[in-house]
Amino acid sequence: MAGQVHYEVFIKRAGAGWSLDFATEDRAQAIAAAEERLAKKKAASVKVTKETLDPDTREFRTVVILQKGEPDRVKPKPVREEVEPLCVAPDDLYNVHSRDRIGRLLEDWLERQRATPFELLHRPELVERLEASGVEFQHAIQKISLPEAHARDVSVHEMVRTFQSLAERSIERLMKDHRKGVLPNLHKEPFGAVAERLSGNPERAYLLGAGVAGMLADCASWTEKVSRLLDLADAAPPAGPPRALCLFVIEQPLAEILGSSAALDDIIGRDLDLGARLAAMTRMSAIEAVEGLMRGDKRLRELMPPLSDTGERLAHWLAKEDFEHVRRALARRVLRELNGPRRLRPDSAAVEIEVLRALAMALTAASGTLVPVEEVLGAFTNRSRMLVTSDFVESYLGDERTPSQEAEALIWLVENVIGAANKREACRWLAALVGSLKFEKEVRQGPDSPSARLAALAALQRNIARAGLAPEDYAPIQAKLGELGGVLDAEARLTASLAKAQAPASQRLMLLLRFALGEAAPLGPATERAKAEALRLIRLEETRSELARSPERMAQVGELIKQVGLAA
Repeated sequence: MAGQVHYEVFIKRAGAGWSLDFATEDRAQAIAAAEERLAKKKAASVKVTKETLDPDTREFRTVVILQKGEPDRVKPKPVREEVEPLCVAPDDLYNVHSRDRIGRLLEDWLERQRATPFELLHRPELVERLEASGVEFQHAIQKISLPEAHARDVSVHEMVRTFQSLAERSIERLMKDHRKGVLPNLHKEPFGAVAERLSGNPERAYLLGAGVAGMLADCASWTEKVSRLLDLADAAPPAGPPRALCLFVIEQPLAEILGSSAALDDIIGRDLDLGARLAAMTRMSAIEAVEGLMRGDKRLRELMPPLSDTGERLAHWLAKEDFEHVRRALARRVLRELNGPRRLRPDSAAVEIEVLRALAMALTAASGTLVPVEEVLGAFTNRSRMLVTSDFVESYLGDERTPSQEAEALIWLVENVIGAANKREACRWLAALVGSLKFEKEVRQGPDSPSARLAALAALQRNIARAGLAPEDYAPIQAKLGELGGVLDAEARLTASLAKAQAPASQRLMLLLRFALGEAAPLGPATERAKAEALRLIRLEETRSELARSPERMAQVGELIKQVGLAA
């Protein structure tokens, strides 16, 4: 039946895939067209298919009736890379990636014990506690075995046995060293002396780590642990390999503590909202840059929460080169939170904008030494996207602002969001407000005097141009403000009244020129009327004579005439 069979001609050019050239119900035409394209080198390969419509399924069955040119290249099948498990020896568990994996697998258990993965790997009594829990330990083995077995195309049982054996060997090593008295006791031997003694030992990091972990065992809080670690840092040898060893070992538990939300709450305060938390974390990670900004910015000083004694002590240690990894990790955590969905200041949208501005200033000032500027800009661009959503804007504007106050608030929002798309979205909110009936009603019937309302429109017009928008985005808003200014001026007859006022001509001319400049009225019809009246006044002999008698006033008028563009 006609329409149930047709023919499709496909062509393929060098380096590209097949593309449909045309379709027809004439078989001979399709084949001839394919041959012609191949002969004239319009395609590297051609193919003609017969498409038959199945009346039951209403789908087309495809049969290739002609294919000429370069053969299709068959893509090789991907070969699975043979990889060993991530950890094959006890020492492998002590690197930063393994400790991070352990922290995620045993997160709840470690939080209940108020301990870090570093401590678990170095404290015998903590290991015994984990083994005694039974379920926690086995569940962690199973959780890591499932994805690893899938990635390596082996059975889960085989991977469980691998990790079980690794864990047992690691535990046996630690317990054996504990029984033999190999692990240092920093309660009995000075930290610096232990570091000097172990500096040539192949297992120096593991052994000194056991001593440091032992010093943290009796700490009652995360703040106390940080203080204890900083005490050890103060006691490190002044220079050389022993000092490097000490600080390398201390940095590991310190980074893990600062990576824990519960620990950070303990150090910087539990009653802070997210914005204050991030401000405190930024201050800790870059105290010199942030405090330099705070000295010159009163509002920034008000928004930055004070640091606890331990937090400030930690901040000054992080300002040195010794704990660079911890400092960068803390800054990156700030960026991760900025990229997240939580509000910085849930109870005040206006203050949230100020907090974001403060964080942007602080992180940008320190970005060269902490994280790349591009990542900082990316995080603030993502956060700015939240500030232009309807929920946030409605919360920000509230119900008590007048339309003109809403316009000022939206311009402030435009100034503080980052990213071209976010600025355009904020600009749309402003454009909608300026074009609304309530805004026009306030302009024409507001409680202030007509001259004050015209000046307010002029200020809005100037401010929108300084908000960082592209001209094509803010020009329509400026034009609307100018149009409203023209309506208000015409209704109040301000320009006409000013031109005929009982005042010296030179004084009236000065006022009209300031109108025409956009200082007392928005650029638009009102300023054009003021310009016309000013030009009429300039031509009067009375005005010229008056200006000639006052060279100072003539100079002022001449400068304004140049700015307005009335000079011949």
